[in-house]
Amino acid sequence: MLIESPDGEAAPAVGATVIAGRSEPDEATMEFEEFARASLPGLLRYGYALTGSPHDAADLVQTALEKAGARWSKIIRHDTDPLAYVRRSMANAHVSRWRRRRREVLVDELPDRGVSLPDRLDGEPLWQALAGLPPRQRAVVVLRYYEDLSEAEIAAALGITAGTVKSQASKALTKWRTTMSSVEGRDR
Repeated sequence: MLIESPDGEAAPAVGATVIAGRSEPDEATMEFEEFARASLPGLLRYGYALTGSPHDAADLVQTALEKAGARWSKIIRHDTDPLAYVRRSMANAHVSRWRRRRREVLVDELPDRGVSLPDRLDGEPLWQALAGLPPRQRAVVVLRYYEDLSEAEIAAALGITAGTVKSQASKALTKWRTTMSSVEGRDR
């Protein structure tokens, strides 16, 4: 695999072996590319469920796959589940971004901007309720009910205990029920 450098010249990808002027990816690089290709649709869905934005989801997936690609041989050597590693990396990156955004300083005047079309699901009460959950609770709910993972798999993916998974799911569902019942009350 060749990656184009800023000066326009092709350079071998990390993990590639250069032989007689051409580069060939090593076995680990080929395994990673196969993993990334096979996992991409599910990771994008998971990222979208975490962020509510297809663009932020793609950024999360890219960040997590970059980290996994750089550590791929170590991940494989330690018999770590690569999908759990990438999901945990995505959840951690999402929480970090959320914390950074919380510290952003708001200004009085908004810049002029064009009208944008809202995402299809932004107005749906269920997605609004999901977006209102704290990042860890949202990650647990998404992995449990959207990705259909067990509590043990969620714990491994997020690097938390099974008890924490249970408590976060319980808190999230309680908040979700409250939010959804108030929405249903307004519809009547």
